[in-house]
Amino acid sequence: MPKLIQARAARDEQEAAKVRKLANSRMAPQAVIQRARMVVLSWEGQRTSAIAQQPGCHPQTVRERVQRFNDVGVDGLVDRQRSGRPRRIHEHERSAIIALVSLPPPGRLVRHGDGQLRAVDEEANAHWTLNALTEQAHQQGIAIQRSQVRRILLAEGVRWRSVRAWASSPDPEFAKKERLS
Repeated sequence: MPKLIQARAARDEQEAAKVRKLANSRMAPQAVIQRARMVVLSWEGQRTSAIAQQPGCHPQTVRERVQRFNDVGVDGLVDRQRSGRPRRIHEHERSAIIALVSLPPPGRLVRHGDGQLRAVDEEANAHWTLNALTEQAHQQGIAIQRSQVRRILLAEGVRWRSVRAWASSPDPEFAKKERLS
């Protein structure tokens, strides 16, 4: 029978506030957010099997994360040091790449103070693509490849592609073909 485990009470108000802030964060690493949510749900009195259903993980994973929080505290929510070669891209560079997606692309039309629509760079893409994100990262001094940008965004669950409406088309003949499709 699995051992019953529950997150220890917060040592002080600052620790409780920090864990709750991480649980509701949108900018922290996804793994840290998930672990903080596990601790908060444990504080609310939920059992490990109920907590495990929300992120879709095994109850043993919840037990291990809660036990690490009980032993180490808030620092236990962060990944441990990994063996092997250190990452080439540091955390602040990863954050800068993720933050790029929330900015308007250089080719997108933006309304200025005089009411006119202008793009920062008329030749650039109006939508974020992996190539455009890589190019923008290079301009910020981050040496990174396109595939690595893709891996970072997928790992953090960030969407870089814009949603396309199924009823719109760049084809000028689209309206004429509408009845045939």
